[in-house]
Amino acid sequence: MFLHEIIIAGFGGQGILSAGRLLAYAGMLEERQVSFLPSYGPEMRGGTANCMVVISEEAIASPVLNSCSALIVMNNPSLEKFESWLKPGGVLIADSSMVHKKPERKDINLFEIPATELASEMGNKTYSNIYLLGKLIKVTGCVTPENFEKALYGILSKSKHQMIPEEMEVLRAGMDY
Repeated sequence: MFLHEIIIAGFGGQGILSAGRLLAYAGMLEERQVSFLPSYGPEMRGGTANCMVVISEEAIASPVLNSCSALIVMNNPSLEKFESWLKPGGVLIADSSMVHKKPERKDINLFEIPATELASEMGNKTYSNIYLLGKLIKVTGCVTPENFEKALYGILSKSKHQMIPEEMEVLRAGMDY
């Protein structure tokens, strides 16, 4: 059965909710059932943020997850909070530029990418989430890169469309990391 239960978590301002929206939109383009549930503290930038995305071939009973098959973490508090939510054999993708703690579990598949560092070297820190999404797409097959690109065009304002070719380069770099 095609079912991906994904949590993306980090600080506000790291593109956590944008990443979730892009995944959900790409899932819709693939004619899957999707849900997207954002959650953030009142402080927004610098506060905690997370979102739950479900992409399925069957109807989704609830957008609220109490476990997940894939987890992207962009800070230490997110790892501490959500590591236990990951199902055995699940995928954990960590931004090793920001997450310095190692997961305690050994029954998961860990991928570490220094996404914030790589994005800074490119001159655009906002790409850090795209590196991590690239790895997620590669290891889970939750959406195709082609539909992710279409989602970028569908969600980003026209004034940012000139950035999409570079964002797709970043996605592919994340897939190959």
